[in-house]
Amino acid sequence: MHLAVAILASALVCTLALDNGLTRTPPMGWLAWERYRCGIDCERDPKNCISEKLFKDMADRLSEDGWRELGYVYVNIDDCWSSMERDERGRLQADPKRFPGGIANLARYVHDRGLKLGIYGDMGTHTCGGYPGTNLDQIETDAQTFADWGVDMLKFDGCYSNESVQAEGYPRMSKALNATGRRIAYSCSWPAYRGGLPPQVNYTQLGEICNLWRNYGDIQDSWDSVLGVSDWFFKNQDVVGPAAGPGKWNDPDMLIIGDFGLSTDQSRSQMALWAIMAAPLFMSNDLRTISSGARAILQNKAILSISQDPMGVQGKRLLQEKSGIDVYWRPLSDNGSALVFFSRRSDMPYRYQISLSKLDYTTGIYKMYEVFTGKVGTVEDTSEFTVSVDPSGVVMLYVFPPVKRHRQFHANAKLHGPAHFHHRGLDDAIPPGFL
Repeated sequence: MHLAVAILASALVCTLALDNGLTRTPPMGWLAWERYRCGIDCERDPKNCISEKLFKDMADRLSEDGWRELGYVYVNIDDCWSSMERDERGRLQADPKRFPGGIANLARYVHDRGLKLGIYGDMGTHTCGGYPGTNLDQIETDAQTFADWGVDMLKFDGCYSNESVQAEGYPRMSKALNATGRRIAYSCSWPAYRGGLPPQVNYTQLGEICNLWRNYGDIQDSWDSVLGVSDWFFKNQDVVGPAAGPGKWNDPDMLIIGDFGLSTDQSRSQMALWAIMAAPLFMSNDLRTISSGARAILQNKAILSISQDPMGVQGKRLLQEKSGIDVYWRPLSDNGSALVFFSRRSDMPYRYQISLSKLDYTTGIYKMYEVFTGKVGTVEDTSEFTVSVDPSGVVMLYVFPPVKRHRQFHANAKLHGPAHFHHRGLDDAIPPGFL
């Protein structure tokens, strides 16, 4: 039942997406802001300042360390990149000391490595960091400037503006970007400045003008922030979920995996929840020094297969148990699905018992793949199985399409969680590219 409703909703909204052919699956890449903010002291901290060297370093890492092949293709500049003054023709320009080659040169460097370059602007008098913004009469100039430089994505913020300026400016920038003739993905911060919910936010309109949009406040490098962001999205899932689909995505902000604030279990949880939400996957970390554990989470092919599912339906929270376990579900192509069991507990691993029939799965026998352990199990829809979920951690299952019951399968069989899954030669059932 869940799947049928989700497919119908997806079919109804797909035609409304911005008609530039981009972001048919949630975009993936790297974005500077959460990790590097507005650090511009390149004399005393040259490795971590907002400069062309930082973005070239990250482009090198994406292209050489296996990220690009997995889909992480955007290298996105955020605030504080520009000069404090426009040039003599009224165009934005990069800070000459920190970006001596200019943005066009940086774009060529990124493109030469099979990647795409994103840039930041603001629909207001100034950016949030105090740099030149884009006034209404500068929209067409700035759109053409970005296109001339070879930019592939624009994140358009909303500091130092008001409701009426945003209502005119965000749709106008969409039109201006399309008019350049260059395909530039458009990330709008508009809904975040209007509270994220109707009637202040018109999600039908957003889907017609933007490829992705920020609905909520900035994520910070802490577990409390990850929980706060994800809880807002799932609390409001019936409103914001149907707005998402191929070419248009809700954006809960960056992945902070590999930074300082999350444990391994919490990092797995953010990755799993963002995949269930069909969220853009923009890492904000230091790819030059990232740990092998964080890299393994971010490069997990099974999770990325779920994230990038072409049907593009945003998942939802099904249950919040008194035990502190939440259950999330996302429908996937070819009648597959993903399940996440998330623990809000802080004491010890919790053994959670459930059956697929209680989650509205149809009659049949299901094969399940646990994405972090790589273990496989089989369970009947009515048979209860147990998953052991670590504090602030997740168990994430890819659930294959059901097969009919057969005589050899015992109706009362129990399957114990990922620690007890066992391989059953199911390689032929795992989608191509999934592992």
